[in-house]
Order: sequence, then structure tokens, then C-alpha cells
Amino acid sequence: MPLDPPDADAPDLNRLDGGEAGSAGDSVTVESGTMDDVDAVADLWVALADGQRSYGTHLAGAENRPDAADAAARAVVTDGLVVARGPDSGEADLDDTETDGADSDGTGSPRSEPGAIVGFVTFGVESGRYDLDVTRGVVYNLFVRERHRGAGVGSRLLATAESSLADAGADVISLEVMADNADAKRFYDRHGYEPHRVELEKSIPGDGSDTD
Repeated sequence: MPLDPPDADAPDLNRLDGGEAGSAGDSVTVESGTMDDVDAVADLWVALADGQRSYGTHLAGAENRPDAADAAARAVVTDGLVVARGPDSGEADLDDTETDGADSDGTGSPRSEPGAIVGFVTFGVESGRYDLDVTRGVVYNLFVRERHRGAGVGSRLLATAESSLADAGADVISLEVMADNADAKRFYDRHGYEPHRVELEKSIPGDGSDTD
């Protein structure tokens, strides 16, 4: 599924570091993404989608990786992709990505290449069929690897997206989180976001073939 949202579930995939700036976050560089980053961002998107399964998202991860890569490439073209690069130290990435031990430190945790992407945000100005009384920017996805959370990386990515959207003429910025993702809600609350619209969902019993 694309990172940008024809699918209403896609913007719900927000994972955040939820912390303030610290020494670890200061060693991370936040900058515009390039075409060379597309594959790495697509991999992170899969991790993002997989992590959101516990919050009830219907999006599959690996099955949608090709579409995620295409969407990341489009975001590069529209200046809607910002990435966070780790320090050039080759340090181990202690996230929850499964590995067979290859290219690792022997513990099963993959080892980051110098300057590896540790987080990303995608965003853009909303366009649609209906006229609005505001120009709305949208944050589609925000993700930070496990070991880099709590150091302000997510806050820096969000601030960069907000600044870019403001420069593009946005009057307001919207985003979505899964209803059960309490950490994401707290993060966005601290950054000034307030509830605006609530999406409701109801499961339909049976296989839909009953005619009675």
C-alpha cells in the first residue's frame, strides 16, 4: 500500500520516538531523502506496518513493500520525504528486525552501515475533489528505529515536515494514529495536535454470503 493515502489506513501508521533531544539524537542528521534512500525507506515502512499490527491496522507489511517503494520515490520527487541518518560509526542497530545473523555483530542484531537511515517522515499538501476553507498539509508516516527513540529524532523529523508544509502554504496539518496507540497520541498532544475527526469501524459477522 502506498505511503501516501488513497487508502485510509495508510496514514495511521505513525510510530514515534516520543522523546526530547539528547546526545544520541544530536548525532543523527535530518535531511531530505533521495532516490538512493528509497529501498531503505521501503524497508522501514514494512517494519512500521508490521509494528502497527498490534494496534489493529489492516495493512500488511512485506506484501506492500513494492507499493511503499514507489510511494517513497514519488515523495522524493515532490520533496515530501525527510530521513534521519545515524552517525557514521557502524554501530549495531538494536531494533526488532529479524536477521539470520549475517552482517551482524554476532548477536543477531543487524549492524548499521555508516550513515544508515534510522527514521523517516513523508508528507505533502492535500489535494482532492472538494474545495476546503483551509490548505491542509498531511503527515502520512513517521517512523524511528527502536534504538533511536527517546532522543528527539521523531520530534526533529516532525518539525522538519511541519516547516516544509508551512513553506508550501499549509494553514493546518493533519495526521492519523491508530486508536490504541497511546504513545503516538501523547507524542502528538505534546506537539500541539488536537482531535479533529474520528473514524469508526465495525466488523461484519460471517463471510458476507448470507442473503437472509
